[in-house]
Formats: sequence, C-alpha cells, structure tokens
Amino acid sequence: MTWLEALGWFGAVLAITGSAMKTIIPLRCVGIVANVVSLTYNYHLGLVPGVIVNLILLPLNGTRLFQMLRLIRKVKSASQSDLSMDWLKPFMTKRGVKAGETLFHKDDEADCMFYTLSGRFRLRQLGIDLPPGRVVGEMGFLSPDNKRTQTLECVESGEVLSITYDQVRQLYFQNPEFGFYFLRLTTERMFANMERLEAELSQLRASSEETRITQMPASAKDSMVSAV
Repeated sequence: MTWLEALGWFGAVLAITGSAMKTIIPLRCVGIVANVVSLTYNYHLGLVPGVIVNLILLPLNGTRLFQMLRLIRKVKSASQSDLSMDWLKPFMTKRGVKAGETLFHKDDEADCMFYTLSGRFRLRQLGIDLPPGRVVGEMGFLSPDNKRTQTLECVESGEVLSITYDQVRQLYFQNPEFGFYFLRLTTERMFANMERLEAELSQLRASSEETRITQMPASAKDSMVSAV
C-alpha cells in the first residue's frame, strides 16, 4: 500500500467518524482534519472536483468551529457575570411615571417588563418598595397564562425603562448573554420569593404557638413549667 492509498483510507475513516459524532465541536475538528487529508489526496490524484469541494469545506468548517468556540466563551462569561442591565438599556423605551400611577395590576395580561431608573415603586401585595435599578415584571413572561402576579404602583414620581416580551424573546434566542442573564434573574427572584414565604411561615408558626400557649389554662402552663 502506498502512502497515498493509506491517506485515502485515513480520510475515509475520518469521514465515517465525523458522521457518527453527536457533539458539534469534535465533529468540526474531525471535519477540518478530513478536509485537509481529502484535499491532499485529491490534489495528488489530480481530481479537480474533490480539490474544489474541500477548498470550500475547509474554511467553512473552520469558521463554524470558531463561531461555536466564541459562543461557548460568551455563555461562560454570561453565566459568571453580574446581573447588570446596562447593556440592555439601548433596547428599552424610557417613560415618566407619576406618583399614584399604577403600571400594572395583578392578573392583568403581561406584555412587557420594566427597569426602574428613578423614583420609588411598590409591589402592593408583597408590600415591597423597589428603589432605582431594579427589574420588575419579568415573571409574567414565564407564567403559563402570561398574567401579572403582583400589582406595581408608583409611590414617588420617577422614570422607568420598558421592553416588550416580543423583544425579550428575540434577545433570548439571539443572544446567549441575555438568555443566561434572564435565567439567573428569574431564578434569583423565585428563590427570594421562596425564602420570603418560608420566613412568613416560620413567623406564622411562632405566632400561632404563642397564641396557643397564651390561651392555655393556668394549670396546663404550670404543668409545662414543672416539666421543664
């Protein structure tokens, strides 16, 4: 077997191996090596169509590999970055809000989320005041029926930025940084709500226990003290 025949068989093995791969990066790497091998083989045999095909496929595979590696770097950077909204602001619309104005009511149809620039806003049901620099209204994007879960009202006049859910969807699918940002944002919000609920339940249990002890007959209280 000549070196050229061995090169041809090696190229065939690489082509079969690449077709059997499931992950894109190893597939592109094997594809690049296969293109180089096939290009060399076809060139020495004088097969012009094979040379032309591999001259097209080689830079194409290289470009796709570079794009995928860059995408992975962006995803890693987004997953480790802080939850800054500065880069999202150019996609948002600014508007003023007066004190007493309600931005949305609970169970309203949700179609956008907000970022508070100035003033003070309150989530009525939770009794939580939102200072400037907070994202609000994103949970409606994830709810099955796209309904608001809270009522947001303006306590002190200020300004907000808004972005529609249609724009959010486009950014989510086109931009991995925003996809990870939004995932982290909503996850942190859900965990915060869970912690708040657990704290309220603990406080409610403690209050119920105090009430139960207060309402106990004196003889029962004496028995508890004696037992201690």
